[in-house]
Amino acid sequence: MRWIEQGVRFIFGSFALVSVGTTIGVISTLIFETFSFFQEVPLWRFLTDTQWTPLFVNPTYGIVVLMSATVMIAAIALLVAIPLGLLSAICLSEYAPPQVRRWLKPILEILAGVPTVVYGYFALLFVTPLLQKIVPGLQSFNALSAGIVVGIAIMPLVASLIEDAIYAVPQSLRQGAYALGATKELVLPQAFSGILTGSILAMSRAIGETASLITIGALTFIAFLPPLFFEGLRTPFTALPIQTFNWVSRPQQGFHTNAAAAIIVLMVVLLSMSTTAIYLRDRFRRNQSPLT
Repeated sequence: MRWIEQGVRFIFGSFALVSVGTTIGVISTLIFETFSFFQEVPLWRFLTDTQWTPLFVNPTYGIVVLMSATVMIAAIALLVAIPLGLLSAICLSEYAPPQVRRWLKPILEILAGVPTVVYGYFALLFVTPLLQKIVPGLQSFNALSAGIVVGIAIMPLVASLIEDAIYAVPQSLRQGAYALGATKELVLPQAFSGILTGSILAMSRAIGETASLITIGALTFIAFLPPLFFEGLRTPFTALPIQTFNWVSRPQQGFHTNAAAAIIVLMVVLLSMSTTAIYLRDRFRRNQSPLT
């Protein structure tokens, strides 16, 4: 029996090494591709320039141009997804009968897996025409519609993650709180670590979204920093993943190095958000451990 256990341990260890090796290979390839790029473009200029004009006589490479619309779309998406997802999760976990929850929970998880291109088509036919009647001067392809549809797309994911966090609060803790005269306000603070983690992971998905934005009509190139705030919501936009896709599809090697540099930035942002989510989750759990 010992050799069977050793064989199983070796197999699972090999699978783990494949995952780690793949990650190391991807990161190493990106670093190798961007080495020549950062020899020509100083990192400080790459992070602070407000123009992206690689084909001009005096080229500039300001990643802020691409990140601005990406952050704006993700912020709008969170403003849509978190309130709706939180209310849906509370209703499903605390107020819905068990039979209703048994039916709605799988439907919510199925909606979380629907291809986002479907939501993009929905925005193109319904959301944008509706917003054009409400917001004066709104163009056909705009960041406001993009943010709303991305928020709708990630809302089932937010609701599912938050519902799991709320449902995981022990019933003994609830009953003990009721016995002491406390109210239901105890539940959300105890589930706050899961709520925060779900929100950050949903934002990571919003930042990396591409399919729905392409369907809505995101541009593949913008040279200058777009207007901020309300004016920027009404104008055409691009996003970092879409611009990266455009560069990768070009045959010239220079565009590939641009894409690798952009992917490095995107990976750093997403890994930072995931690390922050894990850190905050563990910290809040440690602070709540005496109560649970």
